[in-house]
Amino acid sequence: MLQSRLQNGLMVVLGSSTVKWLGLRVQAQSRSPFTRQRWRGGMAIAISLLLAVALVTLPVAPAWATIRQLEEAPGQVVYQSRHTLKDQYGNRWQAIAFSRIRPDGTRHVYLRLVGFPGAVAIDRTQPLQLTNPLGTTLTAADASNKIFTDTTNPEPHVGQYDLQPLLDNLQAELPLQLTLPTQSSDPVRLAIASPVIAEWLDIAQRS
Repeated sequence: MLQSRLQNGLMVVLGSSTVKWLGLRVQAQSRSPFTRQRWRGGMAIAISLLLAVALVTLPVAPAWATIRQLEEAPGQVVYQSRHTLKDQYGNRWQAIAFSRIRPDGTRHVYLRLVGFPGAVAIDRTQPLQLTNPLGTTLTAADASNKIFTDTTNPEPHVGQYDLQPLLDNLQAELPLQLTLPTQSSDPVRLAIASPVIAEWLDIAQRS
């Protein structure tokens, strides 16, 4: 029964002629050692081919699969693009681009960068730099005061930046390198892949 089901499945994927060539159509009365060896060899090849076909035909998640929609209040919606990145030292960061749409229809897009507590202190007196492979550098102003209730004691590893003025200059096909100023001598550098840039532009267009 198992052999019959396997044969039928393989015929659908590989075609009956291929299955015959592999020697998988073994008659019930054929029990010789040579036949069993041939059947096992054919089985191994068939399973490898089935795995290859499965990998090719598996659906690919779209680039916007990481975009989240949150309703903060009646009529107020937030779209988020959230990714985990590593800086030049191997430290992990959360990069959260989000667009907040208020009940009156106004919107604004920000980028929030969250490092590991105690590992970094962001210098909020300087802007975030975004450089593409063509050498063009854009600057995003610090907007961290909008996320801390106690502005006198903000979390040093969290920074937020205003992306809204830069959207017209971002290109989905060009990756970016972020240069994040810190209170130490060396800035933090984060690589942003082009599909992530496409998500940022996507959330800026949603309504």
